Amino acid sequence: MRPNIHPITERMLTRQDRESLLGQKSACFWLTGLSGSGKSTIALAAEHSLYNAGYLVQILDGDNLRFGLNSNLGFSEEDRQENIRRAAEVAKLYIQTGIIVIGCFVSPTIALRHLARQIIGTDFHEIYINASLEICENRDVKGLYQKARAGEIKDFTGIHQPFEMPEHPDYVIESGIQNPEESTAGFLAYVLDRIKT
Repeated sequence: MRPNIHPITERMLTRQDRESLLGQKSACFWLTGLSGSGKSTIALAAEHSLYNAGYLVQILDGDNLRFGLNSNLGFSEEDRQENIRRAAEVAKLYIQTGIIVIGCFVSPTIALRHLARQIIGTDFHEIYINASLEICENRDVKGLYQKARAGEIKDFTGIHQPFEMPEHPDYVIESGIQNPEESTAGFLAYVLDRIKT
């Protein structure tokens, strides 16, 4: 600890205080998968369903964070690591506030997801959104694969950089063969089982 830093954590309201107020258990559900696999679609649908059921949820989306907090980061190995480190630290703050976090991050390597799990701890749930490169590229909902193939985007996961499948995910969503409603329903069942007080 640096001599000019003096945390006041022990004098703040506890996570349990906030969870009690909100009537929920906080946790982070970290959705990982290729671009176009359905991370944001599933997260948005789940957010609305949980909100309508009375839960307070915050989505942390990789694209959104790169407009603000992480706008100074590129896609080099070092910048990807810092992107995930910052995102995980933000998720940890939300968890301490009693809020349920749904994170949408390609987070393409086992090491990056391990970093997030180390920061967040036992509240980290790795959710693998499984859809093949072929399926994601055929969807190409953002036009990113086409740009990557044309050389307009560098270091794009799945084209120039590998995606390492999770070895032991906490939950797998087969979005390559399920429709969005089926994918969301399975995810919601998993989440609800872990956030009820």
